[in-house]
Amino acid sequence: MQHITLVAPQACLATSISLPLEILNAANEQVRTRNRKQPRLQIEIVSQQTGPVMTAGGLSIVATATPDMIEQTDLVIIPSLWRNPVNNLKKHRWIIPWLQRMARQQSLICAVGTSSYFLAEAGLLNEQPATTHWYYCDQFAERYPQVELKRQYLITQADNIYCVGSVNSIADLMVHFIQQCYGQAIARQVESQFSPEIRRPFADHAYAEQVSSPHQDETIIEAQEWLQRHYRESIHLSELAAELELSPRTFNRRFKQAVGTTASDYLQQQRLDSARELLRTSNLSIQEVACASGYQDSSYFCGRFKKAMGQTPLAYRKSVRGKLFKVI
Repeated sequence: MQHITLVAPQACLATSISLPLEILNAANEQVRTRNRKQPRLQIEIVSQQTGPVMTAGGLSIVATATPDMIEQTDLVIIPSLWRNPVNNLKKHRWIIPWLQRMARQQSLICAVGTSSYFLAEAGLLNEQPATTHWYYCDQFAERYPQVELKRQYLITQADNIYCVGSVNSIADLMVHFIQQCYGQAIARQVESQFSPEIRRPFADHAYAEQVSSPHQDETIIEAQEWLQRHYRESIHLSELAAELELSPRTFNRRFKQAVGTTASDYLQQQRLDSARELLRTSNLSIQEVACASGYQDSSYFCGRFKKAMGQTPLAYRKSVRGKLFKVI
């Protein structure tokens, strides 16, 4: 994901453009510190005409391109707009045919808040799950009955189309994209820089159209489900392979082919996710967190955690709790 296009209609919410842009740039710079050959992100700000665009908060940003200047892009972000979305549709009809063209080219498209109306108006959400700003859910459902409105979700996914119900949740989606593009370690480092105390994993509050497992290897799905239930225990993957009537070599090959990572790394991720949650929400000692997450050696746990998150468990705990108010 190298080319990012941010749509900037007049009176849009600046934060729904600036926040995802800053998060994506932070990830790109993290990667570039490790590999200077990694190219910088190419960013285009698109509006009906080039030049200054006044946002809802009075901040002026500069549009660098018009829709007809963007032939192809990897990611499109449409910001939220104030007031009645139906009126905004009338003011900014120019967005709709361009979105249809980007969708045909399989670009990732993310609509923030009420900009999901543009996707629905373009016909890109027909028979697909979607969400929008909570205040306009009733109006959206009445205007677009062919769309599967998911009121209880802040993020929805249907193939390459994403809807985000609030500006805050766009950060969660960007971390999800970063993990897919740059890997877990970069995603966790960036996440720790952007309000880690309120970040929630994408899977915790997103509705995805596809089934829970994107592959069809039922034996490996069984293995994943078993690891999700038993990650706290002492596990020998060779024994799991034998239970599934596979040789260790065949098990490892099929697991990586289906899931995209090794069974060992998958197990470590289950344990680290558990540890992160315990560090956020409990007063257990670091040794107790390690044990409760399936690590018998707390030193080994700390090393694994720092490698994945870019900081020690204790530093992570302090960062995610650093903004709790004290009672005076």
